[in-house]
Amino acid sequence: MIEIDFKKGNGLVPCVVQDVKTNQVLMLAYMNEASLQETIDSGLATYWSRSRKELWKKGETSGHYQHVKEILVDCDCDTILLKVVQDGAACHTGKYSCFYRTLEGEEIL
Repeated sequence: MIEIDFKKGNGLVPCVVQDVKTNQVLMLAYMNEASLQETIDSGLATYWSRSRKELWKKGETSGHYQHVKEILVDCDCDTILLKVVQDGAACHTGKYSCFYRTLEGEEIL
């Protein structure tokens, strides 16, 4: 198994989340070793909440779970890509993806 370099980011690495069917980028979150292991064990995306300073299983309160189908690692082993089946919205605003605005503020999705 490839070892993720959690040391570079004070124990956290960025995690890009992508729809497994459409390849649409849904969100960016952060993972630590415990959240990655919980994701592997449960098959549901689990992240580290930087604001709450605790593990956060996506969908626990909203019901919008992310079912992980594939876990990829970048060439430097310091970024994770999750390919998921998304239940409902990925964004807390209710949008399917967090990336729904242009830099000018125009909504595109």
